[in-house]
Formats: sequence, C-alpha cells, structure tokens
Amino acid sequence: MLACDRDGRILSAGRGVFELTGFAEKDLMGKDLRDALTLVGEDGKDPVGTVLEWGVRQMDQPMSLRSRAGLQKRVRCDFFPAYDEDGGMLASIAPASNR
Repeated sequence: MLACDRDGRILSAGRGVFELTGFAEKDLMGKDLRDALTLVGEDGKDPVGTVLEWGVRQMDQPMSLRSRAGLQKRVRCDFFPAYDEDGGMLASIAPASNR
C-alpha cells in the first residue's frame, strides 16, 4: 500500500512495496507515484490520473512497473480516492497472476 497526496506524490509506503519493487520508503517519499515506479497502465490508460481528477475508484488495473533492479514487472493495482479535505489516494499494488 502507498498513500499519496492530491498531486500523486508518495507520502508513505508499506513494507510490501519494498518487497515487490526493491525501493525503500525513503527512496520514494515526495516523488510522483507514476514516475517513481515507472508505473504504466495497459493500453495507455492512466488510472492514477482518473482517481486524482475524478475521485473515482479504479480497481484491478493491469499495469507494469520497473523495480529498483531495472526489471519490468506486471502488476495489478487498486486505487482509492481520499474523500477528505486533503484529497489524495491510496494505492494497492500486487504481482499480476498468470490468469
């Protein structure tokens, strides 16, 4: 899980983020989620932008990211907008299963 501000900058990252990406929380703090993890949606979709602009959930989104070691990984992501004054969102990233 990652918590981001209203501009998509990372505020905190759970231990699982390190295990999946190799990036420690301190390496990610303050960076744009999409840029920090080279997080890209399939078919040119931008679910992060949709959440931040429209305030709607984006569930089970197929995406790819680049790990600290430079490996491209397929992942599934859920994004949840924060419905408070500060805005922002929560992001859950998990390895993609071979369905």
